[in-house]
Amino acid sequence: MATWDSSQYLKFANERTQPSVDLVARIALEAPARIIDLGCGPGNSTAVLARRWPRAALTGLDSSPAMLAAAKKDFPQWTWREHGIAEWAEKNPAPFDLVFSNAALHWVPDHATVMPRLFAAVAPGGALAFQMPHSLRDPHQRLMRELAASAAWRARFTRAPVTWQVEPAEFYYNVLAPRAAHVELWFTDYVFVFDGPEKIVEWHRGAALPPFLEALPDDAARAEFLRDYLAAITPHYPPQADGKILQPFRRLFAIAYR
Repeated sequence: MATWDSSQYLKFANERTQPSVDLVARIALEAPARIIDLGCGPGNSTAVLARRWPRAALTGLDSSPAMLAAAKKDFPQWTWREHGIAEWAEKNPAPFDLVFSNAALHWVPDHATVMPRLFAAVAPGGALAFQMPHSLRDPHQRLMRELAASAAWRARFTRAPVTWQVEPAEFYYNVLAPRAAHVELWFTDYVFVFDGPEKIVEWHRGAALPPFLEALPDDAARAEFLRDYLAAITPHYPPQADGKILQPFRRLFAIAYR
């Protein structure tokens, strides 16, 4: 797993936090007593949960020491655990009234195994709620993978970069519906307004690009890869009348109630 930079991630704090706001607003739980935020990052999504349910006991879990350090600094009042999501789920943890994840599960492989385990960690009457990017076919995502696999670049990687693991909506319905009382699924297309395609590169340097960059041998190769990535995506994001560019970004949302 890549080393995450909380300051880079939070350069787009509003855009990264809004999906958690939208997901929390749809969760039909009155007063969950125990909530865990899986892949909590620097705690921005955990803060959203606290605003909705201020009396809940909140736990944030993340595999990144840097992200957790930022979370502990800003929100020392909550519990923070350094752990991988799949490993946590495999340990059959004590149940939570809400098992929540904002933009993290796409880094976890084998959803056919992990999703049932996550739902098993939900207490009776509780819910599993998550959202993930669902934009693998969009140029901003597709082109970084195509570039890494190209003849010019594939031999320069010291290892294969870790990429997103996201299934169709039907997959999550078929995994969760037999176990749940009720399942809700939906997509939201966010449209980011950026000053130029360089901002798309900055956006992905906070999340999708680190595994590619860390698999390259040195800073010179990383800088060159970023230049090639920018050149590849630029034709797909033409300027609007005011000079801004638009980056559509689709996300998949799911809530499964026990």
